[in-house]
Amino acid sequence: MKTNITYIISNIDKAIAFEWIADEINKNKFNLSFILLNNKANCHLEKYLKEHQIPVFFVEYHGKKSIFSAFWKVRKLLKILKTQVVHTHLFDACLIGLFVAKTLSIKKRIHTRHHSSFHHEYFPRAVYYDKFINFLSTSIIAITSNVRDILVDWEKVRPEKVTIIHHGFKLEEFENIKNKDNENRIKTLQTKYNPLNNTPVIGVISRYTAWKGVQYIIPAFKKLLKTHKNAHLILANAKGDYQNEIKKLLQDIPTENYTEIPFENDIVALYQLFDIHIHTPINAHAEAFGQTYIEALISKVPCIFTISGIANNFIKHEKNALVVPYEDKNAIYEAMIRLLTDKNLRENLVKNGFEDVKKDFGIETYIKKLEELYAL
Repeated sequence: MKTNITYIISNIDKAIAFEWIADEINKNKFNLSFILLNNKANCHLEKYLKEHQIPVFFVEYHGKKSIFSAFWKVRKLLKILKTQVVHTHLFDACLIGLFVAKTLSIKKRIHTRHHSSFHHEYFPRAVYYDKFINFLSTSIIAITSNVRDILVDWEKVRPEKVTIIHHGFKLEEFENIKNKDNENRIKTLQTKYNPLNNTPVIGVISRYTAWKGVQYIIPAFKKLLKTHKNAHLILANAKGDYQNEIKKLLQDIPTENYTEIPFENDIVALYQLFDIHIHTPINAHAEAFGQTYIEALISKVPCIFTISGIANNFIKHEKNALVVPYEDKNAIYEAMIRLLTDKNLRENLVKNGFEDVKKDFGIETYIKKLEELYAL
């Protein structure tokens, strides 16, 4: 007898992790369906699921004013689907989906905690909702030990309720990107985002919000331009609540030396444009996970990091990346210079980073742990 699992996800567009889960979960054991709470239909994920004959249902959702209508629509769908396991992702989906599942007496109610200390630091009132979500859940997936500590130590969740499951990746998609079949994907992005072939290319994949630390990377890049006049800064996911501050920092940089990318669908190919990748959150728990740590290393790009999220678990200075102090633009600049001038260092970091990621973050391990949690 198959187990009926329904994923409920809110405010999502492109989310390759859910595509991978839909592809890889054991179809002989599980019937997987999706409910997407979005402000408009036909997002990337919805289209992908339909193309692959995965049951997916759109529920129109516009925030607080939609809560009651979304509640009843989700309730109706879960009854039709005869859902036995609900797995929710992201704040609104967790709040609505878990509450609906509770009213239907669905015994296995799981949510993945995708944020870390964000509410504690920036929206304290939202912590009450986090605690309510924790209460409604029968199991909580912490994506890092960092998140587990916040759940258990800060929010007083019973430890046995929390399972650490790191995100998994289809590593071969990153490994095989340089095959001849994929050359045009890289060339297309090169022409689009760096048509002058400026070098070195400094890559950042991080939305514009203060805790991501982009405001320390840009001054470091300005300093680099004094000695590397053809350097190019690529800022991907270039949107967010800190956008005005970032725009001010970019004003002094010639437009031919940087590119902002609000959204790029082919993120795997994008990493291949980078000579250096930088990700510098402002403290150890700012990131809940930080997929860009994993993606950059498996893409064999030499990296400069601060330690946050999943980096707490495996990033080691001068072994698999260069680690810099938080909020330190001078240290970021000095690390760039080291990577640009020390070939042996670059090669060792790339080799070790690739091996460390391949060992611990494959999709197979991830799916196995999920399936163990879903078992009734």
